[in-house]
Amino acid sequence: MSAVMSSFAADVSEHTEARTVDELDAAIGRLVRQMNAECYRLLVLVREFDDRLGFMKWSFKSCAEWFSWRASIGLSAAREKLRTAHALRTLPATSAAFAAGRLSYSKARAMTRAAHLCDEEWLLAYALNATVAQLEERCRQIRNVAPADSAQDARRAWANRSLTAWRDEGRGLMRITAEVPIEEGELVLRSFALAVAGGEVTTDVDPDAVAESKGSSWRAQQADALVAVAKAYLDGGSGSEGGATADHYQVVVHADAKSLTGGTGRSDLPVDTVKRLLCDCSLVTVVEDDNGNPLDVGRKQRTVSTPLRRALYARDRGCTFPGCHRKRYLDGHHVKHWVDGGETSADNMTLLCTHHHRMLHEGGFSIVEEADDTLRFVNAGGRTIPRNGYRLEDFVDDDIGGEGDADPSREGVYTASWQTDVERAEVRETAAVYRLRRTIAP
Repeated sequence: MSAVMSSFAADVSEHTEARTVDELDAAIGRLVRQMNAECYRLLVLVREFDDRLGFMKWSFKSCAEWFSWRASIGLSAAREKLRTAHALRTLPATSAAFAAGRLSYSKARAMTRAAHLCDEEWLLAYALNATVAQLEERCRQIRNVAPADSAQDARRAWANRSLTAWRDEGRGLMRITAEVPIEEGELVLRSFALAVAGGEVTTDVDPDAVAESKGSSWRAQQADALVAVAKAYLDGGSGSEGGATADHYQVVVHADAKSLTGGTGRSDLPVDTVKRLLCDCSLVTVVEDDNGNPLDVGRKQRTVSTPLRRALYARDRGCTFPGCHRKRYLDGHHVKHWVDGGETSADNMTLLCTHHHRMLHEGGFSIVEEADDTLRFVNAGGRTIPRNGYRLEDFVDDDIGGEGDADPSREGVYTASWQTDVERAEVRETAAVYRLRRTIAP
């Protein structure tokens, strides 16, 4: 470190006016390389400090808290540096490039989140020739393909959705702030674009106006579009009930075909989200080379045709999840997904509302197709979900609540979950209660 500081002092002592721009660029490049190498050394030292529980000497609960105090950085930044330091243990090529100063901390941090899901040498070669933003996007796409990370990211995005409204009485305005998953947000923006194209909003943007006022006019258009979409719904807009299925909007999602079947690759969204969207959408197959250049673009085709959708509505009448009464905004779900070889036919499909379709693809429950083609819904814990819900006696042991027992719930509820006999622990109903029969009237 002393050599670095001496070199830096020597550079500063020279007259900067005598240097050319190229010389300044070269000097900055040398310092950046040294800074990267020293950052790697720092992470290695902090990692060893954590391994030896050094933070306990200063009465801190964790190394991240100690590092935040010792380095005068935020706690979240300290946690991230410590995570990166530990993750670099299993990435020798990345560590070597980082130690040599060829890789910045920002790039190394991004690589630690995805290098275990692909070839490290390949990702390193890409990182050395890409910007930090490009590398982070590539790593995000790689993580979207991992089953565990994909489902977790999709659930986290869905759980964090929110909308808040604040009335500013003094200005006579209301501020609406929303956070939704990316694919849902794209639908909202598409609806705004349709409202603008349909002439539902003010379009008198002055072409000679300055950039700032142009931006304000565009934002005002989006606000008008939001109001127009809300008015259209209040005026009687409703979801399709099996009739018109024309595409009034299109949101494009890129995903490698092999990643959908468990292989490696990239995806713009978590692969479980992509599979959910592919259940019922318009599909355009694009063949690309290794650099992402399109070689061939196929024709757009719907995964669920209009006649098939009408047949599903005629048979299921609404969402088939037990106890759900939604009859609008339904998706056709493939029991065995078509990317896994399942057929797009009434026998292999069922209707689910948007909420339950999302839950299904994100691990909230599963659907089991029985030998007689009936469907059985099973929750995440492996328990069958009856069509009409559970009863209190379903959770009571068989030997509780007999003729001499006045309180059938004595010994407490949920005692059945501790039984080892599967037949005794199962809900005591006939098979017809669990299964959904699917027959289309001739």
